[in-house]
Amino acid sequence: MAKQITIIKTRRGSESPYTGTLEELVKTFSYTLECGNSWNPKINRNPKTAKGLVSALNKSVAETQGSCYDPDYYELAE
Repeated sequence: MAKQITIIKTRRGSESPYTGTLEELVKTFSYTLECGNSWNPKINRNPKTAKGLVSALNKSVAETQGSCYDPDYYELAE
């Protein structure tokens, strides 16, 4: 059985948890990863680890929301 992980997305001060397998979460956030990759091709659209997914999501946000006052933020739940 695949390991369940939880990623917390913070948007405008509100936290939303997303739980699933790594594969499910990559699908859930595929649009964010695709947008980041379109701005910076070095961003991995198919990360192999939970930490890699969080890193790719935050890099995608930096590319797409970089000039925003309060950009989204992703972190791995403990």
